[in-house]
Amino acid sequence: MRRRAGESFMIGDGIEIEVLEVSGSRVKLGIVAPEMCLIVRKEAKITRETNLTAARAVDQAAITSLLSRLAR
Repeated sequence: MRRRAGESFMIGDGIEIEVLEVSGSRVKLGIVAPEMCLIVRKEAKITRETNLTAARAVDQAAITSLLSRLAR
């Protein structure tokens, strides 16, 4: 699908994406969506998921097992 500045497209019945500006390799988009629809950049979502995974508690037995392997 190709769109020019000022043109838009719909996702379902409630989400409208409008191309606001195109300059070089940059595109500015406008998004109209219901308040209950969370809109997040993909890289922000990936970073958040990675951080949550890294922050999970590790089982103490697993830590002890890894430390004993390293001590060998």
